[in-house]
Amino acid sequence: MEACKKYVAELIGTFVLVFFACGTAAVVGCEDTGYLLTALAFGLVIVAMAYSIGNVSGCHINPAVSIAMLISKRMSVTDFVGYVVAQFIGATAGAAALMAFAGRDSGLGANALYNGEIIPSIIIEIILTFVFVIAVLGVTSKTDNSAVAGIVIGLSLTLVHILGISFTGTSVNPARSFGPALFVGGEALSSVWVFIVAPLIGGVLAALVYNFLASESDK
Repeated sequence: MEACKKYVAELIGTFVLVFFACGTAAVVGCEDTGYLLTALAFGLVIVAMAYSIGNVSGCHINPAVSIAMLISKRMSVTDFVGYVVAQFIGATAGAAALMAFAGRDSGLGANALYNGEIIPSIIIEIILTFVFVIAVLGVTSKTDNSAVAGIVIGLSLTLVHILGISFTGTSVNPARSFGPALFVGGEALSSVWVFIVAPLIGGVLAALVYNFLASESDK
């Protein structure tokens, strides 16, 4: 039952992320003030969810975070699979709900390749995800940080969006990218693998680097 509650929490959290944050991108666009509003929306959703479901599941709502937690031995393989499945279901449901209101033509906040090129898009997404996930690992490594963890993580996500939106729209989250791409179709769907693979690589690298740094500091 406890595991089921965690998975439901992750489903809800990822639904909210896609519906509200991707929804903001779809409604206000990513030009002028819309650029900052979209970045803030992603960060504020994380803050809201961290303080509502964080005590249940840890509020990963991102497979890249979950894989980093798995590598860091902060979760089991069973929970990892359950989390990722729940995250993808939540993101898909969030995108479906968003399409009902905003329509497919809004783009649903889907990601796009930087200048239509795969390699640069993969590189930028790895870098963005690395920075975000290593911040998550660092702030959640000590229970003393629990009171501010949600704010730090939310601001970190805002930070990577402020830079990344102009390149790829900023994924750093395979589930967040999959949901909108599934309903938008076309190039968004054909290139969504980039926004699944690159964030996972970034998450793995962040875990490996953070674990190395943490182990050195403990000596």
